[in-house]
Amino acid sequence: MSSNNNNYGLQDDMIQPDVQQNNNFTPLQHVTPEPIPTGNLANQNQQQPQSTTAASIPRTLYQRLSESSHPMALLAYLIFRIAPLLIYLFGLLFTSNYILNFIVVILLLSADFWNVKNISGRLLVGLRWWNESNELGQQVWVFETADPNRYINPIDSKCFWLFIYLSPVCWIILGIFAILKFQFLSLILVGVALALNMTNGMAYNKCDKFGKANTIASSVMGSVAGRLNPFARFF
Repeated sequence: MSSNNNNYGLQDDMIQPDVQQNNNFTPLQHVTPEPIPTGNLANQNQQQPQSTTAASIPRTLYQRLSESSHPMALLAYLIFRIAPLLIYLFGLLFTSNYILNFIVVILLLSADFWNVKNISGRLLVGLRWWNESNELGQQVWVFETADPNRYINPIDSKCFWLFIYLSPVCWIILGIFAILKFQFLSLILVGVALALNMTNGMAYNKCDKFGKANTIASSVMGSVAGRLNPFARFF
């Protein structure tokens, strides 16, 4: 019986596992799961790269001109500004008929002068000028400006002022080449073009300054009248 007990004891000792109890354990930390983005936020994230990509795509000249408030007037203005220069260069390089070239360029310059003076300036930038005689027989410049509250499209304004100053510069460069090549007949045509372009340029420059000064004076007089009028605050 004792032998059996000893065998059972040995067996118990051999079966019993050697486990060390470790009291220094780290408790589990509660981790809060991140919220899953909703459908609207996911759509915004998908649409954001597309919007930035669309904004980075350069716009064509047609897209820029289509933003004009008066696209037909702007197109006519650009055509009449550029056409005399192109016809003049074409006549110098590819034709020997100077008389025909002279007549065509003069007609285009006259059409451009009339268009800029009466139509393009009034529609694109809200300015207009003309010349008249007073009672003493003197020539007087008359300037007309649109309502200050009228919206002026930046595309129209930039194109108008860019070509109103760029066109005379181009004619001056062509005049220098005509002098260097001793083309005095072409120099006459360049002189006519410079006279017409610079007249419009100076007139619109004065008209623009007149309009700004008139707007400032009107605002100052309105503020002064409002301060001097004791009943202005009741109306």
